[in-house]
Amino acid sequence: MDNLFDTLASVAGASVDQVKLITCLLVSYPLGSVFIRVPVSRPDLRHLFNFAVTSFFLLAIMDMWSAYVQLLTDILLTYYVAQNVKTARMPWIVFGITMGHLTVNHLIRHLFALSYETFEITGPQMVLTMKLTTFAWNVLDGRRPAEDLDKWQTEKRVVEYPSLLAFVGYGFYFPGFLVGPSLEYTDYDNLIHGTMFMPLKADELNLGRKRRKLIPKGRKRVAYRRMMLGLMFLGLYVFFSGSFSFAVTIQAWFAQKSILYRIAYLQICGFFERTKYYAVWALAEGACILTGLGFTGMTASGLSRWDGAANVDIMNIEFAPNFKILLDSWNIKTNVWLRECIYKRVTPKGKKPGFRSSMLTFTTSAFWHGVAGGYYLTFLFGGFVQTAQRMCRRHLRPLFLPSTYVAERHAPPPPQTLLKRMYDIVGIACTILILNYTVPPFMLLTVRNSLLTWSRLAWYGHWVIGGSLVFFYGGGRKLLRNTQAARVGKAEARSVEEPVDSGTVSDGDALVLPPYDRAAKELENRELLPAVSNS
Repeated sequence: MDNLFDTLASVAGASVDQVKLITCLLVSYPLGSVFIRVPVSRPDLRHLFNFAVTSFFLLAIMDMWSAYVQLLTDILLTYYVAQNVKTARMPWIVFGITMGHLTVNHLIRHLFALSYETFEITGPQMVLTMKLTTFAWNVLDGRRPAEDLDKWQTEKRVVEYPSLLAFVGYGFYFPGFLVGPSLEYTDYDNLIHGTMFMPLKADELNLGRKRRKLIPKGRKRVAYRRMMLGLMFLGLYVFFSGSFSFAVTIQAWFAQKSILYRIAYLQICGFFERTKYYAVWALAEGACILTGLGFTGMTASGLSRWDGAANVDIMNIEFAPNFKILLDSWNIKTNVWLRECIYKRVTPKGKKPGFRSSMLTFTTSAFWHGVAGGYYLTFLFGGFVQTAQRMCRRHLRPLFLPSTYVAERHAPPPPQTLLKRMYDIVGIACTILILNYTVPPFMLLTVRNSLLTWSRLAWYGHWVIGGSLVFFYGGGRKLLRNTQAARVGKAEARSVEEPVDSGTVSDGDALVLPPYDRAAKELENRELLPAVSNS
């Protein structure tokens, strides 16, 4: 097989490992159509199918025999620990085993200076670590009283412990094994038994095919659109990444250009660096959809929706009005894992998550990614970026909304006035500029190259974020609060002179809403859970 991949790699101008990875993702499409035809009445065959396909990918195509043994061992150890350790420490034991093993392999990768073009054990092991640690928490939640659980924990808890075959099938679920997305065991079990489609009406199902009668229409349409989207981004990456990558920032010619040219060129590089992630995640998502994973209901027009397997929201990354929306849209499943299995779990019962929870979450995310110094520069700076964007949203954004609007938990979206649109446009520009400044160390890996890149960009990101924090902590928050309070006070005075009818309120009516300080506190409570940047 290697001779075939060597030829394809030379033609495509890519590494052999990259060609093998894309081959596995594309082969998952016809295999997904085969999987869906295995009767739901034979879950054992579906588990065996997942195990067999992933084994073929790792052994026959990727030639990763050592990785295969190690990953299977992690699965078996997790199965044994989660079943036999009955104390509340069980998930942390699983976390220590899987994260410890992953960190060792990250160190090996670092010591051998493997480039990110080399596909080895740490890629699938990062996904598997999320799945196994999540499973451990789901099992513990299944042993806890239901009244002690929140909504996510209630939905995902494992009450009936799975068989060994079912758990191996879950660990080896083939469309998401190599690059994600991760999934919870309850979602996998629903997929195996077809129960996620049960609430649908008869006319929303493919009743003409007996063996697939539980599957809603439109699955293939959505899946192959994802495949075409992935191939489009893959083509962009292959043709343009050689000229537009963060590696050019450390080349001599880049330093000879004007600072405006360097900043503008960086934005182009940032987009094409992201295309490889868009490509593999879109391809994996489409393959998952073909197996039946990711169904999220029907639209008002009767079309099926398949958003549950998405790992990226491209439009909300390229045109995000703020950093929170951007981070919530990037590597979505990892954000869920960090929030549900780290951030909320390290917070003492009865207390709100705070600085300690945030730092432990960021540290976990950094170790999960690897040991290269560039990762930690990106995450460290990203923490300051997140603080600055929260300050902007909490104290600056209200000035660009109608004085009568308060962003409470159940409030409708703010009206899109001209001033609000201008604020969003500026926000989009600032977000992408800061994103493309923050990420180069993540790709360059070494501290030396990372600092060299930032210096050639005149440290513009540090000046913007540092200046923002100096303003907010140097009295800016009080100034903005007073300004907004004055605006709200004037609006309330006008509403007293012209009272609003208590009946149905039209779009043109002025609403008397709570004062600004209460709104700011509500917004602060809603934003307690941080989004964590990740690859």
